[in-house]
Amino acid sequence: MAVSDTISRQPTKLDLSSPTQFKFGIHQLPKVEFFVTSVNLPSITLGNTEMNTPFKDIPIPGEKLTYGNLDVSFLLDEYLENYITIHNWITGLGFPRSRLEFTTHRDVTSNTTPIPAPSPPVDKVGNAMPDRNMYSDAYLMILSNKNNPIVRIDFQDLFPKSLGEISYTQGATDVEYISVNTSFEYKIFTITSL
Repeated sequence: MAVSDTISRQPTKLDLSSPTQFKFGIHQLPKVEFFVTSVNLPSITLGNTEMNTPFKDIPIPGEKLTYGNLDVSFLLDEYLENYITIHNWITGLGFPRSRLEFTTHRDVTSNTTPIPAPSPPVDKVGNAMPDRNMYSDAYLMILSNKNNPIVRIDFQDLFPKSLGEISYTQGATDVEYISVNTSFEYKIFTITSL
């Protein structure tokens, strides 16, 4: 049995994390990051399986992780530029009118590392194109109470899953600026202490 005294078990850092001390950045959306008002550190769930016994089924840790969505809220700028950049990205991936929307996003609109070779026509079958331009990387920087970066969370291969609605109303009695929610999927996130 390990013996430890209460003094050695005391925490050495007593400052608590503040919900307002963060910085969020995403390469694909430079006009959005300035207006971000909230962002979450997504949940992680480890799957499990059960070993059957005659009495009680015994839970056993699984092997696959499920990551929650990265949800971001941002204030809408007057010309809707930050909304339009996400709109163009999500419609470029979904190409609702024609396949050229996807090609245009991949080859022209995307801020991610460009594809070295020109794109073949979308109606011709040929070699596969790199998909890097469909994604972007992002980071969430947690700041100390003195605004120094202390933890960095990096999200890899992020893409928009949903873009929230914009509601205009004449019934407002006070000016409340419009906030828009958007949700992202990603491959994985890593946490680094700085």
